[in-house]
Amino acid sequence: MTDDQAIDVQEEKTPSRTLPDQAVLRAIAEQFDDIEWTLSTGQDVFMVPKDRVLDIVQAAKDAGFELLADLTVTDYFRGRSPRFELVINLLSMQHQLRLRLRAPVPVENVHVPSVVGVYPGANFYEREAFDLFGLVFDGHPDLTRILMPDEWEGHPLRKDFGMGSVPVQFKDSHQVQ
Repeated sequence: MTDDQAIDVQEEKTPSRTLPDQAVLRAIAEQFDDIEWTLSTGQDVFMVPKDRVLDIVQAAKDAGFELLADLTVTDYFRGRSPRFELVINLLSMQHQLRLRLRAPVPVENVHVPSVVGVYPGANFYEREAFDLFGLVFDGHPDLTRILMPDEWEGHPLRKDFGMGSVPVQFKDSHQVQ
């Protein structure tokens, strides 16, 4: 066996990854070896490692995605591992494209990099995700609760958060004995 044959065998074992046909998205994906691209209900989706979120968001902004349209969290409690998934929706008006970034986040390490430095509009979205799901955005300028009282314990949108433990008093309500 020659050295050339050994190289050919090694290249065949390496699976090729699927990249988007759209030039702007392809250029972003080619910058990172750890992005997985899929098409979901007609929308381009990049699965990204949580530690690379900031780099990929910066690359998307540099490629022409001017707007962070949404940032949210999904809790797959008992349904999937890792438990959480950070979801960021980006919009490019100049290229007329939408891009969804999905980053799995394990419950054992809920730290993800903040994207406020790239998209200042992510400030309140990240605070909401922290307040309601408990994800910690490293580098956020003011990561404090936004909806719940400061003394609130826990994160109420986590699926394992206790339900019905807060008594509600309605004004002029009928009192049941």
